[in-house]
Parts: sequence; C-alpha cells; structure tokens
Amino acid sequence: MKIVQVNYAYAAQLSDHAALLDTYETLTGWSEAVARAGAEVSVVQAFHYDARLRRNGIEYVFCATERAADGSSRRWRRPRALEAAVMAAKPDVIHVNSLEFAPEIWLLRRALPTDVALVVQDHANQVPRSFSLKGAVRRRLLAAADAFLFTAEEQSVPWRANGYISDHQRVYTVLESSTRLRPMDRETARSITRTEGRPSVLWVGRLNTGKDPITVLQGFERALEFLPAAVLTMVYGDDELLPAVRRRVSESPALSRSVRLVGLVPHDQMAAFYSAADLFVLGSAHEALGYSLIEACACGVVPVVTNIPSFRVITDTGAIGVLWPHGDASAFATALVDAAKRDLSDERRRVVQHFDRQLSWPVVGTNALAIYRDVRAVRRSGLAVEQ
Repeated sequence: MKIVQVNYAYAAQLSDHAALLDTYETLTGWSEAVARAGAEVSVVQAFHYDARLRRNGIEYVFCATERAADGSSRRWRRPRALEAAVMAAKPDVIHVNSLEFAPEIWLLRRALPTDVALVVQDHANQVPRSFSLKGAVRRRLLAAADAFLFTAEEQSVPWRANGYISDHQRVYTVLESSTRLRPMDRETARSITRTEGRPSVLWVGRLNTGKDPITVLQGFERALEFLPAAVLTMVYGDDELLPAVRRRVSESPALSRSVRLVGLVPHDQMAAFYSAADLFVLGSAHEALGYSLIEACACGVVPVVTNIPSFRVITDTGAIGVLWPHGDASAFATALVDAAKRDLSDERRRVVQHFDRQLSWPVVGTNALAIYRDVRAVRRSGLAVEQ
C-alpha cells in the first residue's frame, strides 16, 4: 500500500527544508512508523521553494506554493505543483494534516483517481460557527474526505453536531503523535537538571489560560501541607501568564520555597527533566493530544493530569496516574497527594510499560496502517456497488 502524507502548513521562520524535518517530529515520526508497519510512504510538503530529500527511507517532496507561509497574507492560488507531486506518487491513500485546509482537500479530491481514499487528521482545529458563510462552505468542501482521524472520539462530536462530518464519513481514533524520548538514569538526570523534591513534580507546558497554571499552583500549595518536601519544577516556552504565576508564587511562603521556574529548555535536554521527576502535572482545559504528557509517559513520569478526552486516551482512563477535573484546585491537591503516596518506583515501571504497549511510535504506525487499509477497502467497495 502506498501512503502519501500531505502537509499544506509550514512555519514562516523556517528557511531550510532540512530544518523543517528536524522541527516537525510528528510529520517524520508518523511517516517512519507507518513505513515500519509495512506501507510505502512519502510526504508532500508545502514550502517556499522546491526540493527533494530522502531520510530514513521516506521521500520528502517540497513544493513551492503561492500561499504565504503565515497563512493568507498573499492571494491564494490552487497549489497545482503540490497536487502534481501527489499524483506522481501514485497513492492508494492520501493523509492530509489539518481540517483547516478544506479548499485544498476538495480540490485534491477532484484531481485524484476515484479509487484513491482520502483521510484528514485533526490537529487541534477549531470548529467554525455552524451558521456562518464560512461554515457552510467548509461543510461542502470537507465532504470530499472519506474519513477523519482524532485522538479521542469525543473530539469529533462538535464536528459531527455542526454538520462538518456527515453520517457517511467515518471517524477513527489514533494518537496524533508519539515520541522517541526514552528514560535515562534517574540520579544522573537529577544531577544534570538540579531537580529536587520528595516527590519531584514536573510541569511542562505553556503558561496560558488553556493549561491553567494558576489552578495547579493553588492545588500544589494545598498539597504541600501533606507533602512538605515536594518541589514543583515548571518548564515552559510561552509565558503569557508568567507575571501572574510569579505573583502567585511570591504571595505564598510555601510556594516560594517549593516552586522552581525554569523557563524554556532545549528539547534535547528534556529527557533529563522527565527522568528526574516523579510526578507530571498539567491543568489543561483541552488538548488535541498532549505532547508533553506523551513524553512524560515515555520517561516513566506518573501523570496527575486533567480528565479531558485526550488525556483519558493517553492514560487509559486513569489506568496509569490520576485524573482530576479541570479548574478544581482541591481535586488536584487530593490527586497529587494520592499519587505521591504510591510506590513511585513501581509506578514508573508501569508507566514505561504502558507507553511501550499503547503510546509508542510502533503502536501508532500499526494502528494508522490498519485504518488506512479499512478506509481504502470501504472506498473501493463503495465504487464497486456504484458500478
């Protein structure tokens, strides 16, 4: 089976096509995982110049597009070169990243042979207002897809409810991504990162309202009554709420002693931070996946995270770690204390085993290939009925 992954988006600041592959681990990791599962895979990627590159058995074709890298600052034109590259690959299944590119999806469907299946993967896409003109147009255009991929079934509900996914289109669940990170020696990791705490608690995520660091700080303050030696290390890039976080920490003597604000850490150093920690925390209201949670699980950090759809999938509905309701500081404190009282050495082993069985790239690749085969079979059986 030949799979072509199509990516219409790219970051404007990337000036080199090889650098794009170094940055887009989900793009490369997914493609390599599906190839290892038994498919032939290539990638067609929009970019600001034409190029080709073969890496780890995957052919990457970069196509200059008329669309500006930041979205739509330049007049949109049909990406004919990209479509031609897709056609030249002679695919059985097309995998398009993001529901945001409805016009491109519709045009691509019109260019493809009728027996080629087309699936679209959600990447934290926003559901348009159902009664807007834009919404009506997108409903029409997304009808070109055979199927849609989401991390959790619940994430597809608003798309179905607003008519963007019809009853005739299938929805499949598969993890959006995984990671190549692996745990390292704990004591070495603690020495490298200067991590302290019994337990050592780790936050890795943006400081914004969506991830809700203030609720986590409030709950951690309450938990310190029962875990006085605990230390919360916060690693973050986006620091929108950093002033509020600093203010909340400074107002509390307990938090001032027990919270360490690290800031941005290069990704090649993150395995050490994860491996040094006992518990991983996030207060997210919603996530398409939760990349840092996946990485934490890969390194054996016990999750204490919000009870949202993607986190339920990742933790197997709390089979590892503890889930708590978003926005509830008291519930978070209880969950943190509960997790800390467990045999954390045993829990770390269980988390790594869970990652290997359910969250690793080989598992993602196998599941994705099974979906592709099913979508292709459904597409071809439908054509046979029509004939």
